[in-house]
Amino acid sequence: MNISKRLKTIADLVDTKRVIDVGCDHGYLDIYLTLYKNCSCIASDISSNAMKSCIENISKYNLNDKIQTIITDGINNIKIKKEDTIVISGMGTNTIIDILNNKELSDTIIISSNNHLEELRRFMVSIGYYINNEVYILEHGIHYVIIKFIKGNKLYNDYDYILGPIVIKDNNYKKYILSHYKDILNKIPSKNDGLLNYYNKIINYIETESI
Repeated sequence: MNISKRLKTIADLVDTKRVIDVGCDHGYLDIYLTLYKNCSCIASDISSNAMKSCIENISKYNLNDKIQTIITDGINNIKIKKEDTIVISGMGTNTIIDILNNKELSDTIIISSNNHLEELRRFMVSIGYYINNEVYILEHGIHYVIIKFIKGNKLYNDYDYILGPIVIKDNNYKKYILSHYKDILNKIPSKNDGLLNYYNKIINYIETESI
């Protein structure tokens, strides 16, 4: 079975036997995890159209009795166990925070957010998780950072939240994010000293201190 590089990266980070796939879309991750990692999956999506496609794909692989499907908003109406892995992929950070905030959660959460990774990291740490792993991939011209959070506590500085304490060690990511921040810096008006200083500090950190 062929799945996208992003989904394969997420699957590689899974090391539990039960997975709740939030926003499962076509169900490819659940099918892959069931076939190749012997996981028990719950595929959830708020969209009935997406779920219809998911169920059709599950049927093609004769996995109807192995993958549970549910139409729901986030993780509502799903009983989460500590030993599960929650996967949330393809959404923005604000939506992800809304899904996870004030909920009973598993000890392992894997997230691929479309935006605002600093805010995501700060939120997850604030609710008692640490950053176990971060993986950067480039697929079809889109840059992804997939983050695995584990229940527990670690101390982080501002650069850890902004850049990622693990992914910044990936040279490909470092080149990308350095170019990204330099592009931003070049668009800031010269009179905006605050923003200029902020991005210059980040660029300097990437170039001289991150290893």
